[in-house]
Amino acid sequence: MSAVEATVRFTVTDADTAAALGSGTLSVLGTPRLLAWCEAATCAALGPSLPEGTTSVGTRVELEHLGASAVGQAIEVTASTSYVDGRLHRFTVAARHLPGGKVVGAGEITRVTVDAERFLSRL
Repeated sequence: MSAVEATVRFTVTDADTAAALGSGTLSVLGTPRLLAWCEAATCAALGPSLPEGTTSVGTRVELEHLGASAVGQAIEVTASTSYVDGRLHRFTVAARHLPGGKVVGAGEITRVTVDAERFLSRL
C-alpha cells in the first residue's frame, strides 16, 4: 500500500477541555480530545483504501501535547503514513493552530487492519 495522508480540522469547544474531560481543571484543549482528533486523522487517511468489511483498530500511541489551545481555537491535524508492513500501518501525526501553524501536538499512532465481523465475534 502506498503512503497516505489526511488532514482534519476542529475547533476547540467547552466539551473538548481538560476540565470537561476529567483530565485536568483548566478550560483548555484536553489531551484525551487531542488524541481522539489525531486518531480521527489516521482513520481518515487509512479508511478510504480499506476493502469492504475491513476496518482498522488503534494498537499503539505516542503523543506529546506541546502547547495549550483555548476554547474557540481552530486546530488542524495531519496524519501521514510513515511505515506499512502488511496489516500494520504507522502514522506520524501533528496538530497545529490555525492560523499560524504553531505545533501543539506531535507523535505516532499505529493501527492494524482487521475484518470487522471477525474482530467483533471474538468479544
